[in-house]
Parts: sequence; C-alpha cells; structure tokens
Amino acid sequence: MILYYITDRRQFPGDELERRERLLLKISEAARAGVDMIQLREKDIRMRDLEALARAAVRAVHEAGTATRLLINSRSDVAIAAGAHGVHLTGNDIPAGDARVIFAKAGVLNSVIGVSCHSVEEVRMAESQGADFAVFGPVFEKAGRGGVGLDKLREACGGMNAAANVEGPGALGMPALALGGVDVQNARSCLEAGAAGIAGIRLFQHREVADLVARLKSRFESC
Repeated sequence: MILYYITDRRQFPGDELERRERLLLKISEAARAGVDMIQLREKDIRMRDLEALARAAVRAVHEAGTATRLLINSRSDVAIAAGAHGVHLTGNDIPAGDARVIFAKAGVLNSVIGVSCHSVEEVRMAESQGADFAVFGPVFEKAGRGGVGLDKLREACGGMNAAANVEGPGALGMPALALGGVDVQNARSCLEAGAAGIAGIRLFQHREVADLVARLKSRFESC
C-alpha cells in the first residue's frame, strides 16, 4: 500500500514564514513516519521561493533517513535543481515521457514521474507515456463536489498490478492511487477496487502522521 502526502501550506495557521516552517516540520514528520511519497504542491509560490522551499524539503526528507521520495508539482526544473526524486504532472503539463527526457539530460536516471488523472482515459494515456504512477480522483464526494466513485476507480485500475511499488522505469504495471475524500474508513474499499495506495492532503496534514500510518498498516498490512 503506497501512502502519498500532498502538501498545502495554506491550510496551516500563521503568516507565510510560519506556514512554511510548519510545512517543513510536517514533511519531516511524514518522512520519519514512513510515508512513501510526498508531493510538494505549492503552486502559488514564485519559482525562486519554490526552489528554496524544495531544497529545504529535500533536506528534511534526507535527514529522516527513510525511503520517502519527494516530488515537485509540475516543475521538473525545480525538482532537478533541488535534488528532488521526481515530478508530479497535471493534465496541463508536458507528457511523462518528455519529463523523463529532461531528467535524463540532467543526469538524473532514476526519476519518479507521477500524473494526476481524472478519467480512465487519462490513466491509460499516462501509462502509455511512461508515467510511474497515476493519482486518480476525486473518488468520493468532498466539500459538496461529487466524486467519480469506486466503479470508475476499479476501471482505472483494471489490468494494472495494484500490489506494485513505484520503482521507476521498468516497474511492472502502473500503480494508481486513490485521491479525494479518502480516509481510514473508506481506504479499504479503494484498495479492494484495485488502487495501489491512497493519496491526500488533509488525511496526512491534519493528523499525527505516525499514528495514521500505524493504523493504516495494521488494518491493511496485506494490501
């Protein structure tokens, strides 16, 4: 079961400096707790500030001494400059294959490329373009907005190796992670539908991460 934390510093209290400090503490906490991947998704920051934040996040993950990987939202150039493990692409970004070429030209041969997908067709496209995994959703209703449901998640995961880990190029199949209204209670239904793991912002950001990870792994240790 892959655990994927997506950041949003704006949900923390305080001014901008305090929010960034709280975010870095949460990233460190998540890495130490064994979260598999963290997506630094701070889209409203200027590139120079984003690179500085990314470098600090990379240090926090490295100092945790775990296998957690840090991905930067959309910006392959920032990911390379900061020494992150890869990039997470949206539907408006370049194809996964093009991003991998950018990393390879920079001498980064084991980059991890994730893609946000909102339909089965987008998942298939991401896989054909060489993505390592997809984040699919929203699965459940959230904040009054309807989700695509478990049937669509099941279809998106069809034919993929749900038990696969993200191992970079050459991994067997392409894992799809469930996003959108996912919590401890409904996570099992996502995994049973074929999801390789779960992704979220509030799920990780507003909880004690070590306790959350322990609860999830104890309930779904065979997933």
